[in-house]
Amino acid sequence: MAFALTDARMFIGPRWTDEIALIIEGDTIKSLMKVSDVPVDMKRVSLGGNILTPGFIDTQVNGGGGVLFNDDPTLDGIAQIAEAHRAFGTTAMLPTLISDDLEVVDRAMRATEAAIEAGVPGILGIHIEGPFLNERKKGVHDPSKFRTIDEAAFKLLTSLKRGITHVTIAPECTTPEMIRRLTDAGVILSAGHTAASYEETRAALDAGLKGFTHLYNAMTALESRAPGVVGAALESRSAYAGIIVDGFHVHKASLNVALHAKGADHLMLVTDAMPCVGAASPNFILQGRPITVENGKATAPDGTLAGSALDMASAVKNTHDMLGVSLDAALRMASGTPAAFLGLTKTYGSLHAGARADLVALNDNVEVQGVWIAGKHYQTNQK
Repeated sequence: MAFALTDARMFIGPRWTDEIALIIEGDTIKSLMKVSDVPVDMKRVSLGGNILTPGFIDTQVNGGGGVLFNDDPTLDGIAQIAEAHRAFGTTAMLPTLISDDLEVVDRAMRATEAAIEAGVPGILGIHIEGPFLNERKKGVHDPSKFRTIDEAAFKLLTSLKRGITHVTIAPECTTPEMIRRLTDAGVILSAGHTAASYEETRAALDAGLKGFTHLYNAMTALESRAPGVVGAALESRSAYAGIIVDGFHVHKASLNVALHAKGADHLMLVTDAMPCVGAASPNFILQGRPITVENGKATAPDGTLAGSALDMASAVKNTHDMLGVSLDAALRMASGTPAAFLGLTKTYGSLHAGARADLVALNDNVEVQGVWIAGKHYQTNQK
């Protein structure tokens, strides 16, 4: 049965308006119409003047709700992670596996298929962040897991029967030919944890590389005569870049440089979230190492950043408050831009007739007041 979401502020085209009602039927946005035109016999749900926006899409979610995907690569593990992030407006996501043995990668891929088959809300596919990375830029990853992409790995990476496969690689640790083969097979590739040169990165982009994982972090920097991975990322007009706006991973000035270079349409917010998001306890274990979260910063014993304690609503708020980005642009970076990166703009990331009814209601402080996934309303008990 169709119903109308009313009394909401929405960004429609070039302007904000509170005169439009969103009509939902089943799992889809059926139409947008003037509030005065909503049929008198249609059920109305008033949002009390809150902001209504497309649901957030997070392409890098290592864990949540006390669960690390590497430790629990199962349907139930995925469901717990998704539920934890739902409270913060994430209505679609890629559970992300940190570098591990191929047997664990296989289990994670099969669990992702099972989660999609079972209808776990919000699961679009999987992000495999390694193990095809460079030890020189290992970050918190375990370098003993690193390996090259051989035929067995290629077969595994192209084996997902349902959903999207997104893989982070170090371009210098493979070949443009392998990048092209994976891309032609439907795998979305990003560069990350890489010591590649500018020239190696450009060759990867020409071969089909589509994005950059947590821009600036764990990659070669932009220098005057050696542009590196960062330079190639900022220069590219077509590639997308994920970025962590938590106040720890990237300096405000560098964030602004990225935003000016790539714009809100090619710079997307990610959390790189760990099990602490939505969990009762902030601390956790990562591949045998204790990770401590203090004042929102997750670090290993040696001080290395270990993912983040960030959620998507906070990422949007930080982008708006810290960088002075308009709220509609910050929201686009959390929904429309990742939808474009994943090739899902027909059904995700904007408010239009025919789109999937994945929605978030926010108050003026960018706090989640309501979440709908495929037209179904979910409780949002933030922790």
